[in-house]
Amino acid sequence: MPEPDRHLLSATGGVLHRDGLKGWPDLWMLPGKPPHARAAATPPPPPPPPDQTLAFSDELLLRVLACLPEPHLTGAASLVCKRWTRLSGRLRRRLAVRDWAFVTHRLPHRFPNLAVLDLFPASIAAPAAAPFRASPVLTCGAVSLTLDPSADPPLGACRFLADDVLDRGLAVVAARFPNLRRLSATAAAESGGLMDIAGGCATLQELELHRCTDLALRPVSAFAHLQILRVVAASSPLYGTGEDGGVTDIGLTILAHGCKRLVKLELVGCEGSYDGIAAVGRCCAMLEELTIADHRMDAGWLAALAFCGNLKTLRLQGCGRIDADPGPPEHLGACLTLESLQLHHCQLRDRRALHALFLVCEGAREFLVQNCWGLEDDMFALAGLCRRIKFLSLEGCSLLTTRGVESVVTSWNDLQSLEVVGCNKVKDEEITPALSELFSNLKELKWRPDNKSLLAASLAGIGMGKKGRVFFKRILPGHQRVKEKMLNYPAGVAA
Repeated sequence: MPEPDRHLLSATGGVLHRDGLKGWPDLWMLPGKPPHARAAATPPPPPPPPDQTLAFSDELLLRVLACLPEPHLTGAASLVCKRWTRLSGRLRRRLAVRDWAFVTHRLPHRFPNLAVLDLFPASIAAPAAAPFRASPVLTCGAVSLTLDPSADPPLGACRFLADDVLDRGLAVVAARFPNLRRLSATAAAESGGLMDIAGGCATLQELELHRCTDLALRPVSAFAHLQILRVVAASSPLYGTGEDGGVTDIGLTILAHGCKRLVKLELVGCEGSYDGIAAVGRCCAMLEELTIADHRMDAGWLAALAFCGNLKTLRLQGCGRIDADPGPPEHLGACLTLESLQLHHCQLRDRRALHALFLVCEGAREFLVQNCWGLEDDMFALAGLCRRIKFLSLEGCSLLTTRGVESVVTSWNDLQSLEVVGCNKVKDEEITPALSELFSNLKELKWRPDNKSLLAASLAGIGMGKKGRVFFKRILPGHQRVKEKMLNYPAGVAA
């Protein structure tokens, strides 16, 4: 610290008081000018400009905010001020909740007009770490699982909130959101919360239930206007339920007798057999779309699809097997109204099961295969049983060859659209004149079997596109392709 000025000491009588010591740094930094004089010379900051939106009423401002798209409404617009936050919450129609405490306390006040509500992420409890050592956590979307390297298996069960906590939250939703149209929640063992939802949300049309068991499906019959239902069965390794958990024929029968107005039904991880699927087909006369994902059904369930008299779309996702024993072909019925058959990430190595599937779906007009395993030429040849196919889409079929595709598509006289993407064994140089003639008669063609395909350049002189618009979404050699635009190529080829 520098020595004090002698003139200052003499002005104070040679005694430097404690107050003078406190003010000494300021006097040393600003010699000859006291601090209060400098502060008084600084002009005050200008007042903030007035909020022009205060002159608008809430109704008028709501009409203005309603013109914003959803990302802006939930992002920048809600951060302007408290008033805009409150008004933007009144315009929200969709919400996914991450914290269950928010459901019971602030959700009805913050977002009073919700029509689509996802409560499944909030029903998952935080993973508990080991007491003496940190355990790794595997997170996939909203689900977090604790890994224990010393256990067999190392993957722990997903922890959910207690059933009474879930029921209290659902009771709040039922009391404060009477106009709810879609709900995603976790089923509790007692099912009291779902009964409250059925009584309070009379207009609910779409329901998604996780961790379902046979008993958890009992209150589903109370939903009078339910049209879309997604059931995710309780799996013992994932949800930590008992061996008797899950959805069996009992749960499917309860569902069928209670939801007779269903239009779309998705069963994920469900068990069952012929009886359960037959009950759904007999009771749900309005069912148009059926999705079966990762099923654990007994042998013979495939024959029960013939009872679905109004089914238009059948979708199989992630199925390790289609049917272990479909039975004799003469005992299999057919879905006469079926229009679309879709296979996504399925194992297609069982010839008997695939043959039975095509017999049941022989009247389909659309056939989609995406990233399925085991679809070789001889297996794909069974698709020739479906003789009314108008649209074919093959994506990620790495074992399928050009000859296998040609043997089937040339037998379909009604084929109008063809998509081949990511099938590496389908080569352009193996295209025969018969297949080229078929391409020229198509209304829509998307041909990208691999990254080296040069079909568009090699077929420039065959007159493709005379009977319709043919699309090639690729970059052609010697030409420049503009995104989202059509370029004129010779002989009617469009890029």
